[in-house]
Amino acid sequence: MGGRRDPDRGRYRTQDATGDRRARHRDGGGPGLVILGAPVRRQGPPGEGTVRDLAQSGRTAWSFPDLDVEPTEVPEAHRRRQAPGLPEVAERDLVRHYTRLSQMNYGVDTGIYPLGSCSMKYNPKLAEVAAAAPGFARLHPLQPDGTAQGALEMLWRLEAALCEITGMTRATLQPPAGACGELTGLLIMRAHHTELGNPRRTVLIPDSAHGTNPASARLGGYRAVPVPSTTRGLVDVDALAGLVNEDVAGLMLTNPNTLGLFEEDIARITAIVHDVGGLVYYDGANLNAIMGRSRPGDMGFDIVHINTHKTFATPHGGGGPGAGPVGVVEHLVPYLPVPRVQRDPDGTLRMSEDAPRSIGRMHGFHGNFGVLVRAYAYVFFHGSDGLQEVSELAVLDANYLASAIGEDFPLAYADTRPMHEFVATAAGLERDAGVRAMDVAKRVIDLGYHPSTVYFPLVVEEAMMVEPTETESKETLDGFAAALRQAATEARSDPKLLYEAPVTTPVRRLDEARAARHLRLTWRAERSGND
Repeated sequence: MGGRRDPDRGRYRTQDATGDRRARHRDGGGPGLVILGAPVRRQGPPGEGTVRDLAQSGRTAWSFPDLDVEPTEVPEAHRRRQAPGLPEVAERDLVRHYTRLSQMNYGVDTGIYPLGSCSMKYNPKLAEVAAAAPGFARLHPLQPDGTAQGALEMLWRLEAALCEITGMTRATLQPPAGACGELTGLLIMRAHHTELGNPRRTVLIPDSAHGTNPASARLGGYRAVPVPSTTRGLVDVDALAGLVNEDVAGLMLTNPNTLGLFEEDIARITAIVHDVGGLVYYDGANLNAIMGRSRPGDMGFDIVHINTHKTFATPHGGGGPGAGPVGVVEHLVPYLPVPRVQRDPDGTLRMSEDAPRSIGRMHGFHGNFGVLVRAYAYVFFHGSDGLQEVSELAVLDANYLASAIGEDFPLAYADTRPMHEFVATAAGLERDAGVRAMDVAKRVIDLGYHPSTVYFPLVVEEAMMVEPTETESKETLDGFAAALRQAATEARSDPKLLYEAPVTTPVRRLDEARAARHLRLTWRAERSGND
């Protein structure tokens, strides 16, 4: 891969460091503790409701353009009998409402977002410029291939780069998210075993795995069987050996694992599964820790999915759009989704559906194309050396932060060294002061930061899963560590502060169990009994 790299860039990350750091490091120090200038999120007016609460009949924020084609009559059967009930709001009120909501928000453009297992990187604006280029942004997916050679070239090169990074032979860029990538890989696994005459029924999954792994296995038609961890947080290899048999289709595994620990026996693990004819699936959630240092293909993995929003800093997008490319080793290439980009002998690129053993489509057209453009920009801006440095800095940042808070929040597995993320525990605070990990997380919000993931993985008591990523400066890490240490000090001296937190947010503690059980995903008008 190409790319430009200053050999000293990123090694001394002071406020005034020189060099182009747009894609990996935020300029400036980032927020500190309250006394150091933590970011302030403004509260909206009391009772800031929905846009419908601002509606007044006759107000509009837009108008239709003049019709420049012949009008077409809508068939009677498709006409509305009544107005759709959309809110009527003036532009002024509309802009102010959403601006107020944005001021109450927190995101990667606001400060550090240390959610473990999420790789919440700062999203470089360089990638936004690339995605907005007219040659990409104004294309239509149904254009003839001959008029979209630049876009197809980008897809071709991105696929090749991802295969180089992961050690795979070919890849599909079609899956629109990581979980869809998992399902894609499992359907490839099923197609492979079915063609051999035995689809098999079981997929093995570590007990520390992401929740999407067993869910995807179920959707793929498999029964998920857990593999226990050792006291060091690694796969129990002896237990794995006792679970494999000819009914096992494969093993789903993350390396580093979900506890942020590198599976030292990975070669033995993949060999155990291969010995019974199974396949080994790599959940790419933690690929950010090993780029340029090791490759899943070299570890013995057969199928890999990649989260571009984690590893390559494409936007998380509030749940979408995303991209979860899937790579496979050579003997699984025939099962990849269609269409695929192919290069003809004359160099011309085209989309081909000539793959009779393919599992079919996993998404419309070519996946979320704009997200893939952003990933391409990130990969080729950094180049091979730069991606390796990304991983090195991610691991360095995580270990620095773990050391900075270790006295108050020790590592869950004390005799290990984490990679790009770590799992600490607040069990000591709960025992000594009655303060739980959730209380710490809520207090950190009042101190100006987004908290870490809590209570995951489930195998750790009072878990606090922290992933700072490589994009944060030392000043930001120091500020976040100071906030956690302050919360720990307050827990011992005045635990009520933590029990009542957060007090600075428009919405305080929610009944999350009720929210999960009684979903209201769309707005519904309050109706009287006579309606």
